[in-house]
Amino acid sequence: MIRFLLRKLAVIVPVLIGITIVSFGFVRILPGDPVMLMAGERGLTPERHAEMMAQFGFDRPLPVQYLDFVASALGGDLGQSLVSKKPVLAEFLTLFPATVELGLCAVLLATLIGVPLGVLAAVKRGSWFDQLSMGIALTGYSMPIFWWGLLLVILFSGTLGWTPVSGRIALQYYFPDATGFMLYDAAVSGQKGAFVSALRHLILPSIVLATIPMAVLARQSRSAMLEVLGEDYVRTARSRGLSPWRVICLHAFRNALIPIVTTLGLQIGGILTGAILTETIFSWPGIGKWMVDSIARRDYPVVQGGLLLIAGIVMAVNLLVDVLYALINPRIRHK
Repeated sequence: MIRFLLRKLAVIVPVLIGITIVSFGFVRILPGDPVMLMAGERGLTPERHAEMMAQFGFDRPLPVQYLDFVASALGGDLGQSLVSKKPVLAEFLTLFPATVELGLCAVLLATLIGVPLGVLAAVKRGSWFDQLSMGIALTGYSMPIFWWGLLLVILFSGTLGWTPVSGRIALQYYFPDATGFMLYDAAVSGQKGAFVSALRHLILPSIVLATIPMAVLARQSRSAMLEVLGEDYVRTARSRGLSPWRVICLHAFRNALIPIVTTLGLQIGGILTGAILTETIFSWPGIGKWMVDSIARRDYPVVQGGLLLIAGIVMAVNLLVDVLYALINPRIRHK
C-alpha cells in the first residue's frame, strides 16, 4: 500500500507544479491592468500608476513574481486580495461552506436518482424504460449548464414563481452565520420559515449542478449491473429460486458498487468546476462566483490561490478514491 501511495503522490507533485504555472499565467495573459481596474473611473496619473505597480510587485519580472508566489504558497500564504484586502485563504474558507453545501445536495440528488435509474435500466435491458432512461441520461450529460440553469430559472422562478431566482435565503431573515452551511444555520436560528426559505433557494442550483453527475452515474450503474448480471454466481442464485429483487439487491448490486463508487468520487471534481457556472447563474455566494468575479477584476492573488486550492481539493478527493478502491480491490495496487 505504501508503494501504491508513493506512486500516486509522485504523479501529484508535477501536476501541482503545472497548476501553479497555469494559475499564475492564466490571469496575466488576459487583457486588462489590475491597477487601472482598481482605480475605476477616477483614473491614475502615470506616476501613481507606477507607484502602485511597484507596491503590488507587478513591475518585477514574471519569473520572479512566479517564484515568490510558489514560495509563499509553500509557506501557506496565498497572498492578499487586491479588492477586499483580505487574505485569500481566509476568503476561501469563508465561502467554501456554501459550495460544499450546494455540492453535497447535488451529489445526494445525483446518487438517489442516477444509481436506481441505471440499475432498473440494466434489469429491464432493451425495454422502453431502458431506452427512455438512457436517452434522458445522454441528454442530461450533453446539456450546457448555463442554458439548463437559465431555462429552469425562466420556468420555475419567472413563469411559475415556485422557487427564488438567486441567493441562499430571503432577505427578511438574518441570523449569525455560525457554520457557513445555510440549511443548518437556518434550522437552529429559531426563525420561523428560515429553513424552508434556505431549502427553496437550494432546489434549482442543486438540480442544475446534479444533472451531469446524475447522467454519468446512471450510465455507469447500468454498465456495471449488466456486467454483474451475466456472472455465474448470479445465475446460480436465480437457479436456487431466490426472488428476482433479492438476487439484484443482495448479490448483483453489491458487487457492482465498486465502479459506481469510483465514478461517484471522480464526479467531485466535475461538481466543483460545474459550481463555477451554477453559482454565477444563481448568484450563489460560493467559491465559483468568487473566482468568476475575481477574474473579471483581475485580482491576481485570488485567481492564483483559488485555482491552486480547488485543484488541490480535487486531487485529494481523487487520491482518496484511489486509496479506497485499492483497499476494496487489492489487485489494483499492483497495476
